[in-house]
Amino acid sequence: MKNYRSGFVDFIEQFIIYRKASGAWNESNYGYCLLKFDNYCADKYPNSPLTQEMVDQWCEKKGREINRSRNTRIRVVRAFISYLRKRGLTNVEEPPLLTNEPHTYIPHAFTLEELQRFFYECDHIKTAHQDLRAQLSKLVCPVMFRLLYSSGIRTTEARLLRRKDVDLNHGILDIQESKGYDQHYVALHPSMTDLLKRYDKTVERLQPNRDYFFQSPNGKNYEHGWLEQMFRKLWKKANGDNTAATAYELRHNYATTNINSWDNDSFEISDKLNYLAKSMGHRWTSSTLHYYSIVPRLAETIKNASEIGFNDIISEVNYEKE
Repeated sequence: MKNYRSGFVDFIEQFIIYRKASGAWNESNYGYCLLKFDNYCADKYPNSPLTQEMVDQWCEKKGREINRSRNTRIRVVRAFISYLRKRGLTNVEEPPLLTNEPHTYIPHAFTLEELQRFFYECDHIKTAHQDLRAQLSKLVCPVMFRLLYSSGIRTTEARLLRRKDVDLNHGILDIQESKGYDQHYVALHPSMTDLLKRYDKTVERLQPNRDYFFQSPNGKNYEHGWLEQMFRKLWKKANGDNTAATAYELRHNYATTNINSWDNDSFEISDKLNYLAKSMGHRWTSSTLHYYSIVPRLAETIKNASEIGFNDIISEVNYEKE
């Protein structure tokens, strides 16, 4: 357990054990937010049991925080209070969720030429030193970014991927640590599996018996900041300052490229959409349909393939389920 310090530590520990046993615990999201809540309560209300006041103050929207971010921050607190209420352990009310603002984000639309230039730079990283950090960067970047591009997994899933969860014999990833709370499997293209095998064999000589598949020099997983920094550095070198892109947008590219390649058969589209949703770790296909809402041309594709019921499918998308 992490260093929880509030006056209701026992309840927190019971809650975490329950969620883990239920396969519904996410350390990078739930763990982080719950620890922040616990430390806030410990600092402001030392040794106090859980009260409505501390929950309301913590869950209050802060400064320029948007509703979506606030909801993400308090979601674990809502789940924690729900757990306690169902067992008669508290009378504290769950904080309500706020209505999310309209989603205006449009991901970068990668071109083939941009991607070719980007991966060329990944394969030709030059460093002034040859220490372990530099050696690993040259090995990790070409492989990790190709894995994001070819599989559509989240950047968090790639960073937290453990070696034991990569089946190099069958080309299967067992995704255990994710933004969502469902374990799922991802089948890799044979060329990606071969690349992971070569990477694994090479890195094993530098980091014997490592825990994480992409392990940093300090023996832990790479941080989000490192991944985005390396992506931006290589992207800028490949494509200049005029185009902006992020590593996470490789996931968008994976979804839209797959969808756009489907034949215009409504039944086949339905089946493939379900397969794509499961592979991408979506509990609901409506989350996968989010990509239609931000790429109008793809919306037209599915509309032409299956006019009946199109508006029922596309009209409302719950972004929180993504």
